[in-house]
Amino acid sequence: MKNILITGITGYIGGTVAKKLLEKNYKVTGLVRNDTRIKELKSLGIEAIVGNIHDEEILRAAIADTDAIIHTADSADDAYAADSIISALEGTGKTLIFTSGSAIFGGKENGEKNDFAYTEDFPLSPRLEMASRVLINQYILQSAKKNIRSIVIVPTMIYGEGLGLKKDSIQVPALIRFSQEKGFGVYFGKGENVWSNLHIEDLADLYVLALEKAKSGSLYYAENGSSTIRNLAENISKQYSLQPAQSVSIQEAVNTFGPAGGYFGFASNSVCNADKARKELGWNPQYQTIEHFI
Repeated sequence: MKNILITGITGYIGGTVAKKLLEKNYKVTGLVRNDTRIKELKSLGIEAIVGNIHDEEILRAAIADTDAIIHTADSADDAYAADSIISALEGTGKTLIFTSGSAIFGGKENGEKNDFAYTEDFPLSPRLEMASRVLINQYILQSAKKNIRSIVIVPTMIYGEGLGLKKDSIQVPALIRFSQEKGFGVYFGKGENVWSNLHIEDLADLYVLALEKAKSGSLYYAENGSSTIRNLAENISKQYSLQPAQSVSIQEAVNTFGPAGGYFGFASNSVCNADKARKELGWNPQYQTIEHFI
């Protein structure tokens, strides 16, 4: 496998994975929605195909010239995109790495602590709000029976500077901006809810290892440490010279970040164990403390 197609190539995960692959002499092509960033991608050594993830004709043409597709576009909840990709890949024997998200572990705890660590073997019974995401993951994994080498990766809270066009993650920068607006580090409710986390480069290394070593139908959780939201807020107050961290209501979190972001992104727990990736793929993440990157 040397020719890799990446969706979400201009994004945080996709761009960093692309950089890691280029360093290992893979040929990388990105599927982009329009031509506004084609020149920037070419300057990085990335070819671009303009098209929509839901256009199966474009997908089939792109996949015909590649050995694997890595789906990192922000559509973990998009069943239509998942089905389009599976339809285009069916019977080809090619590799699909699909990006999910660890909000599937969330219990809508509203800032209360639950540090139970999920493993890939533990059966999930997600809340209604996250059920579709789990069903999509299962659909991707079951496509192994359709002669697709399917792999699902479930990242937790990601931090660090991206290596592609997009440099920043979502959760930590959003919490920083909101804290700056408030004048103090912000947490929600008690802020004792825990999120596993990992550095973007460690995550990208996992994608490369999964591409090279993972068995068809494999699911991998991705983490290397954890922190409470309150701890993040306290570090934000310190690093940005704000007032001491304070709690705001869960409703304000929902009003600011939407229901998914408020209830699950910042007020639920999301804790898992990634020993499976370490053991099966030889993954050895190097970064261990999210606080150093605030």
